[in-house]
Amino acid sequence: MKRLLSMLVAVALLAAAVPVFAETTLEKIARTGTLTIGTRRGSPPFGFVNKSNEWVGFSIDLVEQAIKPVIEKKLGKPIRVEKKESTPATRIPLLTSNAVDLVAETTTDTRPRRESVDFSLTFFVTGAQFLVKKGSPIHGIQNIAGKRIATQQGSTNARILRERVPGAQLREFPDQPAAFQALAQGQVDAYTNDGIQLAGLKAKAPNPADWEIVGDFYSYEPYGMAMRKNDSDFRQVVNVGLMEAIESGKYAELYEKWFGAKGEVPYPLTPENKRFLQMQVVPK
Repeated sequence: MKRLLSMLVAVALLAAAVPVFAETTLEKIARTGTLTIGTRRGSPPFGFVNKSNEWVGFSIDLVEQAIKPVIEKKLGKPIRVEKKESTPATRIPLLTSNAVDLVAETTTDTRPRRESVDFSLTFFVTGAQFLVKKGSPIHGIQNIAGKRIATQQGSTNARILRERVPGAQLREFPDQPAAFQALAQGQVDAYTNDGIQLAGLKAKAPNPADWEIVGDFYSYEPYGMAMRKNDSDFRQVVNVGLMEAIESGKYAELYEKWFGAKGEVPYPLTPENKRFLQMQVVPK
């Protein structure tokens, strides 16, 4: 009996010593046939619901037309893309809880966030500004002390303003529509976010001419697609998809669709940003 007990204890200890390997993202996608992304419903043109009640946007197109084909080639099977809503406050928890596989929206790649998630290469660059009613005395960060400023919960903009202008009265909102509604109703004096997102809000407002985007960039906002940490195979296929899109002209095609003169939010791609994107492409 003692010998049997000793053997059982030894087996139990051996089992406990064997590491349990978590399923990788590519294994999860292969098993389910689905790439689940977190994206926005109210951030045109990156991710939003259009007038036909379709969930569309630049970030979504990059996933479906650039990244999805590379994953399918890697797995040797077709997959589908499922979308779930993410916000600055929920996007990292969605990733770490395995609810989504990739956050494809307007996430700034920052050092603190890299402690929780990994990022793809940068696919868009912008900077923070302010949206105000036309005629507002606010012309930039130098005018916001004592003013009521709307920000999004969990955004880098809120952190920067707390550090640089402690006298500003920050009011945090869960998403862009709520922040813009507060601005339209006079509950706040300005709404701050990345310039491109403010341009999207202004373009979609009932009366775009009532609003102005003011101020020089007071932050540098490189957007990357976020994913779970230490999953190098998945990060590689995401980056290959983005690099091939930049190299082939697919990225330029999609950029023109959403940001060109006839796009949802006209926002010309500067020569500097174009060179920056091309510098990230690894030569074959």
